[in-house]
Amino acid sequence: MDPIDLKKLDPDFKHRLARELGGEQIKKCFSCGVCSARCPIEKIEPEYNPRRIIRMILLGMEEELLKEEFLWHCSTCYTCQESCPQEVDFTEVIFVLRNMAVRKGLAPAGLGAARNLLDQQGRMYEIGDFENEKRKEMGLPEIKGNAKDYRELLKD
Repeated sequence: MDPIDLKKLDPDFKHRLARELGGEQIKKCFSCGVCSARCPIEKIEPEYNPRRIIRMILLGMEEELLKEEFLWHCSTCYTCQESCPQEVDFTEVIFVLRNMAVRKGLAPAGLGAARNLLDQQGRMYEIGDFENEKRKEMGLPEIKGNAKDYRELLKD
């Protein structure tokens, strides 16, 4: 990690995050590290570290944090949340951070491709003739696109 540029820190970041649905508990964290100790992703990918993410939030490192690829590595298993002695909903905080990154246009390129598939087909993968033929052999109905239903769910 590079040295922290104090001029880029935003002391209001943690307060803005705490006002978002899912981020309310972040200021209760006292950085004990239980979340990181129990995180299965951190064990295989040390770059992803919930404690580090919380420190970045509390320091006001919004710009740097929202650009980080590791923000998208969380598997949302909720282990950190279940282990937290302060009952910080860290997985929900990850969702808030990801939403902030998307609003700023900082989401990974693959996320846009996945969103396009959902918009076009109503699912993350294409169901083709092969899949439907197998379903027919198993006595299951054919799957048709439901993109319209998906788009309806996303309306404001």
